[in-house]
Amino acid sequence: MSRKAGLLSELMSLQRKRMLLLTGFSVMLGAAVTGQAALLAESVQRIFVERASLASVASLLFALLAVMATRALISYGNGYVGLKMAESAKTEMRSQLLRGLSDASLAVALDGQTGGKVSVALDAVDEAESYFSQYMPRMIEGSVIPLIILGFVFGLHANSGYIMLASAPFIPLFMILAGLNTKKRADEKFDQLAQFSGTFLDSLQGLVSLKLFGKAARQEREIERNSLAFRDATMGILQIAFTNTFMLEIVVMLSIGIVAIELALQLVIFNSITFHPAFLVLLLVPEFYNLLKNTGTAFHSGRTSMGAIRKVERLLKEAGNSVDETNLTTIQLESGKLSIELNNISFHYRPDSFELQTGQLILHPGEKIAIVGPSGSGKSTLLHIVSGLLQPSSGQVLVNGQPLNRTDLAIWFNQISYITQHPYIFAGTLYDNIAIGVKDHASRAEVFQAAEAAGLAMLVAELDQGYDTIVGEGGRGLSGGEKQRLALARAFLKRPSVILFDEPTVGLDLHTENILQQSITALTKDATVLTVAHRLYTIRHADRILFMEHGKLADVGRHEELLARLPQYAEMVDIQHRGGLS
Repeated sequence: MSRKAGLLSELMSLQRKRMLLLTGFSVMLGAAVTGQAALLAESVQRIFVERASLASVASLLFALLAVMATRALISYGNGYVGLKMAESAKTEMRSQLLRGLSDASLAVALDGQTGGKVSVALDAVDEAESYFSQYMPRMIEGSVIPLIILGFVFGLHANSGYIMLASAPFIPLFMILAGLNTKKRADEKFDQLAQFSGTFLDSLQGLVSLKLFGKAARQEREIERNSLAFRDATMGILQIAFTNTFMLEIVVMLSIGIVAIELALQLVIFNSITFHPAFLVLLLVPEFYNLLKNTGTAFHSGRTSMGAIRKVERLLKEAGNSVDETNLTTIQLESGKLSIELNNISFHYRPDSFELQTGQLILHPGEKIAIVGPSGSGKSTLLHIVSGLLQPSSGQVLVNGQPLNRTDLAIWFNQISYITQHPYIFAGTLYDNIAIGVKDHASRAEVFQAAEAAGLAMLVAELDQGYDTIVGEGGRGLSGGEKQRLALARAFLKRPSVILFDEPTVGLDLHTENILQQSITALTKDATVLTVAHRLYTIRHADRILFMEHGKLADVGRHEELLARLPQYAEMVDIQHRGGLS
């Protein structure tokens, strides 16, 4: 569904049946309110004015109790429907956020603070609940029931109806004035909450660095400042709410008082109305104004919730969750038979910054490609583009002749593995961290086999709980080599057609690197491989070498060819020879 009409319009379009149900409940509630007032007035008239016996009005009192019980049940039904609306809307918002953030490009995913995004997905979505659970039910009640009461009052005493009609607009006026102010404050509140959450999470993740550099106290003051700013924004909204409630109470009190004085004059002085209709009107007037007052209070909550919904909508737009899935093509993928073409790719993270340019390049199925070049030359960026994590600014990536940007990326991701320098390890068991490598369920035997192929079997054998051993978030408790082996185990389990390596053995000792290289050789036997390489061993054995320099693909060829014709490459090889990196 398109979000051009806005996220709120989307969410409300999903609630049409419940909105109709709320309208029906409101009509029944209006009938119950007027019926309760009519039965109560009749009971008072019969008992206190006509001096009827209690036995003679017993049926009337039972009817009154039945109407009161019915009113309570209808009110409960209204609230229940509102809660179901809120539950459905929150589920839809979180689903869209999860899809949007998971489908977002790498640049969007890395932009901003993680804590701020988490705050929107949790706190802002929860704050939006009152729009559906309170605001919409109260607004529908306020649109239906006061009209029923007003029509009833006009039929009993026109003067009271005119007073109610003249005073009622003051309540929406205060609602609008308060709502305009609340809108701005609500935006400030969620901005401050996102800032506070982001700063807190950043500080928590970097606590060791802050302590080592002596910046913990300064960061503590920054967290305190953000916390106080969030407190002030929240108190500002509460101040508006209390002021709004106070003004509404004054309007309601004065309006009821004017109607009561007018009825007293007509009843006592002018004798133009009898006790029964006067008392019935006096019972209905507070119901009328209380409904409008409750609508005003709900309106304030609704404006605050709308600020939260706008925050969610803004994050969705930033995530770029706008792919029209109906226009996606489907690549017919055959394992080990994928041809990748870079068709004049150009990419930059922002204007006037580093720019990557590839020209025309075809990667054949099963080919082993090494990507080399100075630091900052665009090697990792090229892998991000081939993997589909980044979208090129111009040009196309073609897989089997089909443009990758018009392909369901879930199909493409199921055919590739991307092993970086620092693979992410989730908090959980070793088994779960390996099994995440496949989309469908994998048997324990398959997971064990993949772990053994990646060289993890000896490590697991030394652990008391084996594959059920818990590892910390980010792989705490595992060495760099063990993390890489776990990442390789994921790839062995998946058996992808294309494997991307971003210097997976950098920073490891030679012994660990040799073990990993054996696993990598076995893994990549039948796959198309792109490796950001730094060891001559990897470079020499590549079918082709891509030499990157200043964001451009300077040359392509085998090791001997580049040595002969590319001085920059020969210099890089010579430096590695002298440094003993063979």
